Amino acid sequence: MSAVIAPDPYLPQSGETSFGVASYDLELSYRVRTNRLEGVARLVAVAFEPLRAFNLDLVGLRATRVRVGANVRARFSQGPRKLRITPDDPIPAGESFAVEVAYAGVPAPRSSRWGAIGWEELADGALVAGQPSGAPTWFPCNDRLSDRATYRIAITTDGEYAAIGTGRPGPVTRSGGRVRAEFSTDVPTATYLAAVQIGRYRTREIAAPAATVTVSAPRSRDTEVARAFAAVPAMLGAFTAAFGPYPQDACALVVTEDELEIPLEAQGMAVFGVNHLAPAAQRLVAHEIAHQWFGNSVGLARWSDIWLNEGFACYAEWLWSEASGGPDAAELAAHHHARLAASPQDLVIADPGADRMFDDRVYKRGALALQALRGRLGDGAFFALVRDWATTHRHRLVTTDDFRAAAAAAGAGPLLAEWIDRPALPSLAR
Repeated sequence: MSAVIAPDPYLPQSGETSFGVASYDLELSYRVRTNRLEGVARLVAVAFEPLRAFNLDLVGLRATRVRVGANVRARFSQGPRKLRITPDDPIPAGESFAVEVAYAGVPAPRSSRWGAIGWEELADGALVAGQPSGAPTWFPCNDRLSDRATYRIAITTDGEYAAIGTGRPGPVTRSGGRVRAEFSTDVPTATYLAAVQIGRYRTREIAAPAATVTVSAPRSRDTEVARAFAAVPAMLGAFTAAFGPYPQDACALVVTEDELEIPLEAQGMAVFGVNHLAPAAQRLVAHEIAHQWFGNSVGLARWSDIWLNEGFACYAEWLWSEASGGPDAAELAAHHHARLAASPQDLVIADPGADRMFDDRVYKRGALALQALRGRLGDGAFFALVRDWATTHRHRLVTTDDFRAAAAAAGAGPLLAEWIDRPALPSLAR
């Protein structure tokens, strides 16, 4: 459940603060050829204030039936972004309530200031790119960053395809040329991190000491996939040593036959395009796996603090380079510092603004801030700080102020402020 009940200034129209969702149960049916999605979403929620009516986010799909509690039907209306639901009787503050929504349509990405996001039809399948507000393109939800819930997702699709969803895999059944797969997770999950991927995939397991790793990819890519993910067990071992135990109940890697601009992060899952199987893309594998600690376990209470996700994941790339015999973090930091020094000095990464929250400078300067802390504190104290951060806040929401307090307790509060609160790039001590 949410620890921060306030509209997010970066996405003020997403989600509602009047209630929180405890669980989603999604029963989905998808036809690949026609890109037709039908679903029934069952939510269990709690009212934070008296509710005469409430909204769910739903974009591009039409609700056909709504029920609240034991009611056969509830009144509802729908606009471009919201499904407005009016129960027969007001819901008192503090009361739990159930909502069931049947819906259908042709899912498509929604337009945003960051480009098209959400359910995306592939050449032969589909994927979900949820960050930051794509979830409503495939299920009705309270699309608020700080509103985490548990999930059960069942996907029925054409028999020649495989569906991979958020959570632990459950039963797979076949009937009438269709296949149904179930997934579930009790890990608190933000709506943008719930996902479904559909393609002509074969799933294999990779032996790894830190987690159960599955790789789902087209059969024709077996050799490339084996090479691209051969280092994943060692990568997980290095990150477990640095950050603490793997925090998710799944580690699913998915490779589409399509090329993707960037890999996609989801809870317990990372999705790569076929173009990311190249050896040069291994840093991206490290980046997405690191998000399982930073972003997916230690979660953001507000989007303005996204440097906490991306700075840590970027720094994990540098740590993996060190661990695997490549350039060390100091060398990589010096390289990226030089590049940032030649870029405009007009971004405060602790609050970059909605338009620039995915600016690469947020990622790299966040990583540089961590390298600066490491240089000041020394390896022992620095890695103790990082491990404590990841374990203390496991499956919890955080803000930059929380990390400020952690850095201050370690004796490096003013140094952190230089890196995250001012637009001018500080010097980087070697």
